[in-house]
Amino acid sequence: VFNGGRPPMRKRRLPIKEARPILSDVIMNQLAGDDGVIAAAKEAVEQAGIVFIDEIDKICTKDGMRDSADASAEGVQRDLLPLIEGCTVPTKYGNICTDHILFIASGAFMDAKPSDLLAEMQGRLPIRVELKALTEGDLYRILKEPEHSIIRQQIALMKTENVELEITDDAIREIAKVAAEVNMSVENIGARRLHTVVERIVEEISFESPDMKPGSKVVIDVSKVGSRVGDMVLKTDLTKFVL
Repeated sequence: VFNGGRPPMRKRRLPIKEARPILSDVIMNQLAGDDGVIAAAKEAVEQAGIVFIDEIDKICTKDGMRDSADASAEGVQRDLLPLIEGCTVPTKYGNICTDHILFIASGAFMDAKPSDLLAEMQGRLPIRVELKALTEGDLYRILKEPEHSIIRQQIALMKTENVELEITDDAIREIAKVAAEVNMSVENIGARRLHTVVERIVEEISFESPDMKPGSKVVIDVSKVGSRVGDMVLKTDLTKFVL
């Protein structure tokens, strides 16, 4: 009655075209087996694994603060050190050796510098690369090229309200320009600035879209962008004079 805890089996009639991929998946699962998959995955991790540690500057202890509350940051570094140096980590699928895993760390280092890391940590992360800030052209490409860019997301979001949203190419270039200017004049937060700019532009449309006539079309051009985010550049200029 209980069928070993598995769901009851049921028969279905399918055309050969639809049945072929289903049968192929069943046979492949039977041939592979869990043990073979786990062994292959462990070998792939140990021999070609990459671990990316973001915002490592958040655990960076500044000079002269070794005995302050930031001392906990040094403890986190010492916990990470064995993993980067190479050790055996127990997991639910068996032990994983980190000797040949590539570790990549990144951080903005606004209030600290890489040399503030523990000497042992610096030795295990020997290759240091400084990235250039995103330019206006880079921000434009981020808005245009990705399959799920912010622009495409907003267009798809408006479609759920049965509203057609069109953002002209000149408007997209203006968005990239504003984002680049604000990054330079306030704080450079990279491509995240695009979210702030785009949300400011479509905020009013998003609130009004439920009340719009189905099938309505809204076009965002350069003038629309300027009227919605032009004050962002002006406010950033004034922040330089605030004590």
